[in-house]
Amino acid sequence: MSLSRFRDLSDLELMQEISRFESRALEELYDRYSPLLYTIIKKISPNQSTAEKILADVFVIIWRKISRFDMKCGNVYTWLVSLARNKAVDSLRRERVAGQTVQLYDDEYEDYFILPTFDKNIDSVDFRTAFAIKPKIEKALSKLTDTQKYVLHLAYYEGYSVDEISDKLNVPIETVRSKVMNALHNLRDFLVRE
Repeated sequence: MSLSRFRDLSDLELMQEISRFESRALEELYDRYSPLLYTIIKKISPNQSTAEKILADVFVIIWRKISRFDMKCGNVYTWLVSLARNKAVDSLRRERVAGQTVQLYDDEYEDYFILPTFDKNIDSVDFRTAFAIKPKIEKALSKLTDTQKYVLHLAYYEGYSVDEISDKLNVPIETVRSKVMNALHNLRDFLVRE
């Protein structure tokens, strides 16, 4: 199969080729997604060399764990973005607790904490759709209170759990849960109205 043939494949078709261990399909997926994934990783882990290592790790995980991707769901964009985010957040958490005992990073850990899993009913989003709805999402985020934005930032980009956010902000856990749930509901409601 020529390299140009891979450029013409959909994201899902590339994933299917990767599942057959076609390295040129992984190269094409890298060319398509590495700029986006690197941007997400760099926002979470600003150190350039760490971000580059995480990006490389993400593509190694894709190659090794392609069988864990649900081809029937076909939600490649969301899976890749979530995988990159999960890997970057895990790296950040491990840096935060350096010197303390952390859970062993092995295949079982990776399968449970790093690989994304989605509800079967989740809508599939591709790169073009995500790019098209980006202004709506930014507008929806601008409607949130500063507190809601900050709590979501701590959870999504810094990888803090509800308990850790509660400790960091010195507020009750239920208040944090309420802020997160309200923020997510407000985002959803605004996007549905749009």
